[in-house]
Amino acid sequence: MLKFNSITTAATKATAGLGLIGVIAAALYFGGGLAGAPVAAKPNAAAPATLHKTVKVDGLDIFYREAGPKGAPTLLLLHGFPTSSRMFHNLIPALADRYHVVAPDYPGFGNSAMPGLDEFDYTFDRLAEVIERFTEKLGLSKYSLYVMDYGAPVGFRLAAKHPERIQALIVQNGNAYEEGLGKFWDPFRAYWGDRTEKNAQPLKKFLTLGATKWQWTHGTRNEKAISPDNWIVDQYFQDRPGNKDIQLQLFFDYGSNPPLYPKWQAYFRAYQPPTLVVWGKNDTIFPAAGAHPYKRDLKTIEFHLLDTGHFALEEDGEEIAGLIRRFLAKHID
Repeated sequence: MLKFNSITTAATKATAGLGLIGVIAAALYFGGGLAGAPVAAKPNAAAPATLHKTVKVDGLDIFYREAGPKGAPTLLLLHGFPTSSRMFHNLIPALADRYHVVAPDYPGFGNSAMPGLDEFDYTFDRLAEVIERFTEKLGLSKYSLYVMDYGAPVGFRLAAKHPERIQALIVQNGNAYEEGLGKFWDPFRAYWGDRTEKNAQPLKKFLTLGATKWQWTHGTRNEKAISPDNWIVDQYFQDRPGNKDIQLQLFFDYGSNPPLYPKWQAYFRAYQPPTLVVWGKNDTIFPAAGAHPYKRDLKTIEFHLLDTGHFALEEDGEEIAGLIRRFLAKHID
């Protein structure tokens, strides 16, 4: 039987009707935590505080985390599925003493607005438009992009449209090459080709707690080092009424990304943004086969395969932060 610390009234109301996962997530989100669960280490006292903000973009509340001096070079961190900007909660303070770090949640993810399918067009084109307007709203005229998973098709749309804004790329398990879409993607390809309930069924398993946990733990060196807070909180957001339909829509629209790979590769060749690849090589979703092709098109590239899985920051966040600091100091500072 799980024992809980006290949960605020707000948390209780927020999770009404959402079951055990919702209650656990609220305990974590509102600060109570799970009894006996590891407590995250406090960030370095010298690091600027991470601020949690919301801005209106196209009538939507877009949540974002921000830290660091605004006059410093900016890093725009774009998260993957099934998570949110929360995946960067340790990386942000590790960089914020030297950089202005901004990490938004897409519509339908994390703490951003979640309009229904009849109110918002959940496509990667539309997500990229919202993030583009988000950057403009915040006055981010130049920035380096950290792209991971869904962050790659969102970020590379921005980069190809506004190459003058991109100072550098940091690519972590984010795909732009056919080689990166292996056998794992076969049921998705079937859905892209024929959007039926029969073809949707195999994809619905990716919206369950077991699959969410698998994404966080598969390929890691030590599964016990990965906090369960990650998949419990992510699943809470996925289990909101209507969210699974949103995620299935995005699964379908992911099929719009491979046809754009040649355009993104042409951007790499034409503009040659300095690029740091830090890739969890044990990832089944985006395997290392998708990392190597970046070396074909980019001349100024630093390449690291890490002995971990999909969410490489969980095990190798300190190493990745150090690589980012050294790389950006060399190329944009």
